[in-house]
Amino acid sequence: MSTGMLSLLSLLPIIAVGIFLVGLRWPASKAMPISYLIAVGLAIFVWKVPGANVAAASINGLVVAFTLLYIIFGAILLLNTLQESGGLSAIRQGFTDISKDRRIQVIIVAWLFGSFIEGASGFGTPAAVAVPLLVGLGFPAMAAVVAGMVIQSTPVSFGAVGTPILVGVGTGLSADETIAENVAALLPVIGSKVALLHMIAGTLVPLFVVALMTRFFGKNKSFTEGIKVWKFALFASFAMTVPYLIVANTLGPEFPSMIGGLVGLAIVVFAAKKGFLMPPKEEAWDFDEKSKWDPEWTGKLEINIIPHKNGSMSMIRAWLPYILVGIFLVLTRLKTLPIMAWLKSVVLKIENIFGSGITASFEILYSPGTIFILVSALAFFIHGMGGSAYKRAWSQSAKTTVAASTALIFTVPMVQVFLNSGGGAAGYERMPIELANGIAALVGEFWPIFSTFIGGLGAFIAGSNTVSNMMFALFQYDVGSQIGVDATWIVALQAVGGAAGNMICVHNVVAASAVVGLYGKEGVVIRKTLFPFTYYALLAGSVGYSIVWYSQKGILNIGSFIAVAIAVSAVYIIATNNRRGEFTSQSKILKRYKRLKSFNQY
Repeated sequence: MSTGMLSLLSLLPIIAVGIFLVGLRWPASKAMPISYLIAVGLAIFVWKVPGANVAAASINGLVVAFTLLYIIFGAILLLNTLQESGGLSAIRQGFTDISKDRRIQVIIVAWLFGSFIEGASGFGTPAAVAVPLLVGLGFPAMAAVVAGMVIQSTPVSFGAVGTPILVGVGTGLSADETIAENVAALLPVIGSKVALLHMIAGTLVPLFVVALMTRFFGKNKSFTEGIKVWKFALFASFAMTVPYLIVANTLGPEFPSMIGGLVGLAIVVFAAKKGFLMPPKEEAWDFDEKSKWDPEWTGKLEINIIPHKNGSMSMIRAWLPYILVGIFLVLTRLKTLPIMAWLKSVVLKIENIFGSGITASFEILYSPGTIFILVSALAFFIHGMGGSAYKRAWSQSAKTTVAASTALIFTVPMVQVFLNSGGGAAGYERMPIELANGIAALVGEFWPIFSTFIGGLGAFIAGSNTVSNMMFALFQYDVGSQIGVDATWIVALQAVGGAAGNMICVHNVVAASAVVGLYGKEGVVIRKTLFPFTYYALLAGSVGYSIVWYSQKGILNIGSFIAVAIAVSAVYIIATNNRRGEFTSQSKILKRYKRLKSFNQY
């Protein structure tokens, strides 16, 4: 069978997701079973994969789904614990004291706090922490999920203490014996290039977050209201990405997101308290009254702001559980400490399922879910909770998690069947590789522009930048060598695209939505994050094309033109919307003046 036909067939499960989940807006619980059946049919009848292997991959998918549900349960439990203890009330008041403006709050919580958590833990943990926290602060559930997804880009390549680079790219490249001996030296070089590309593409991410929020969830459905805080958004972006880039070039791939997020958080919170680049207090932006929200925005997780039983709680005491989450995540992810090895030694396994060579495993103690549950138990004592309140937190968390399970038990098995489709009697490569082969044969020298989209496609399918890098790093390196460019740049583009793909990844969206009880709206979320993903992948790919072909084609090449066009468009949109916002503000002031003048004359 031709490469083009195999590539097209490999695309069918993804097309099904696009049609039913995104296009027709079916809930994941209905759309993903169809995608799963298509993947199974292709694996058995076209790729000729033994039925035992397909069944093994499906069982592995169920185990992975359970591990995700365990994390979801822990995140919800921590949120419900803080809600019942009164801690959430104090945290909400603390953010109100910094700024009542929801645009500022979402940048601090999603972009900065989320980047730090991503750097410490990765694997979707920021959504499990930041998304419910935003809902607790009074954000619509869907607005919180969209924000949580869009920031799953810039910090992701260095998430979980550098796992996508060190493990993902490292494992992928090590599959070639001629490259394996140089991998240790290549990874820091690739990491530096990844950081530079992310810094360029990630500059507008905080602005995307606020603009999407005001456009889709604001009273006036206006991009302008979000773009008006462009100065603060860019300041917050550079407060994270500048230290992020410095760390990547000095300390290596382990700490850019963690240190960048933490330094950025300290700088931006201090600046916000001082009013630096902040919008005027009288122009603070908020959502409309909750009674006027579109029912589509709200989840089934009810957040009630309950004050502490003694009436008040200090900010340190209220934030201590989240501080402990950050500390525990860092301590358990540092390879220099023995804690990580000890926790990972406790593994629940189903080895060589049905003789397929596929092993399902669950590192229960190493899971972020265990940290969430542990911190929830500590919060019981720290916040002086009563037994009945803590029992309610557990009961509500269990109900929400059970409701989330339906979508995941089909989403993750589909992914595993797709990834484990190699080794069949037909002799074809795995579906993701056949798909990439078809695109590479079609685009030739323009591959750098498309390489980020392949990385994003890998993350969209697998739900992980690490897995995407494992699948495609060597493939990307080989394509780069074949077209005659620096192959490490192509691998860097793969890693950047794989990070951006988390914005649209189905099972990440399902998991983040489940944390706040937002079921059946996964396709709606992806429709809103598709444009930021396209921007991110296209800009990074264009910059990458310009860099790798600069020596042969000069600065005036198609990559440069695309990158400049995107930059000019962004400046134009910011400028025109900012002027429109100023004009609107002036008009409002003039109308108020006329009304006041008329009243005085009367």
